[in-house]
Formats: sequence, structure tokens, C-alpha cells
Amino acid sequence: MKSILLIEDDQKITELLREYLAGFEYRTHAFSSPSRALERLKQGGADLVILDVMLPEEDGFSVLRKIRDVSDIPVIMLTARGEMTDRVVGLELGADDYMSKPFEPRELIARMRALLRRAERTVSSLDQAGQKLVFGDLQLDARSRMATLADLELKLTAMEFDILYSLARNAGIVLSRDQLTEILHGEEFEPFNRTIDILISRIRQKLGDSAEEPRFIRTVRGAGYLFLPGK
Repeated sequence: MKSILLIEDDQKITELLREYLAGFEYRTHAFSSPSRALERLKQGGADLVILDVMLPEEDGFSVLRKIRDVSDIPVIMLTARGEMTDRVVGLELGADDYMSKPFEPRELIARMRALLRRAERTVSSLDQAGQKLVFGDLQLDARSRMATLADLELKLTAMEFDILYSLARNAGIVLSRDQLTEILHGEEFEPFNRTIDILISRIRQKLGDSAEEPRFIRTVRGAGYLFLPGK
């Protein structure tokens, strides 16, 4: 049974989700206190986090930063505000998905399942040989899911690693946003339409790369993204 860590201060929503998720054989550990939830996360055992943006102790974006300091666990953010800027900020900070309240519980389940399937993929789904890719001082190891640059480990989330590895494995070939979206979520998933662009931006930042003078990832206008094999 998968365990879900729910960080939500609205008791009605908490009880609704706890009951609904139980019907799909998910065990829910619910907290209104972010600090207690983070303590529980550090103990392990959770498979996915559902995080409300508006919390009593601190906002969800601050909590997300702390989560990303210790884990690459899939995170779905919930908000009653629904502003586009909230979505962008959440994704830039490392959220995997975003839903606005009120939401349809069945849609939440679908998004959870998509993220959990991605998290469960074996290394062979990225590369059956478990190949280590090397491009100068950049190394990507599919077996350990570790990326290093100049012998320093890059702190990539699971989604960031999947995107970077997929681009590098297809070095010299343009991958469209639709292709990258399918790598992450599968055909049935309809993500926020800037997800891939935001992920690429985060990867570039961690690589010390830039869109204007790319060393690793080039934007091909109207087509997608290209990993530069000779750089």
C-alpha cells in the first residue's frame, strides 16, 4: 500500500482526501503542521506528498524548499488562489504538479498515479544497459541516477534527472515538448503547459548553462530542445 503525506490545514479537505484515498488503497498521513510533516518525511516511508500552499505556520513554497533539501519525492501542490504565478513559482521550486481548489478527487488520483508510475520506473526504462553517459566533465549514471559535473554531484529532482538523461541519451537529436512530457508522465497525462520549459530552466541553472550561450542544452525554436554532444 502506497503512503501519502498530506500537508493541509483544512480539516474538511483532509478528511475528504483521507477517505477518498483509502478507497484506492492509499494510506494517508495527514498533518496541518509543516514542521511535524517534515519530521515524518525524514523518517521515510512516504511515496508522495500533497502540499497546500496556504498553511498556518509558513507558506507551502517555503515548505517545498525544505522538502527538496532532503528528498526528491513527488510533490503535488494545492492552492485556493489559482494564479498563474503560483503555478510557476511552485514548479520552479521543484513541485511535480499543481492543482487549484476546488478540485475533482478523481483527477487528483489520476495525477498521483502518473507521478507514482514515473517514480517507480526501473533504471532499464531509461536505459536497459544501465549506461553511464559522459560528455566532458558531465557524467550521468542511469543505474545510480546520479549526475556529476566536474566531479561535483548535481542535486537533481527525479523529473530533472529523467529529462536531462533523456536529452543526453538522444544527443544531437531534437526532442519536442510533447516527447519530453510523455517521458515524464505518459500519454494520458495533461500537465501544466509550461512544465517542460520550467524544468529545462531549472536544469540549466544547476548545470551553470544558459539559453543564450548554451553549453549543454539548446532551445530549437518551434521544435523543442537539443542536447549538444560536442560541447
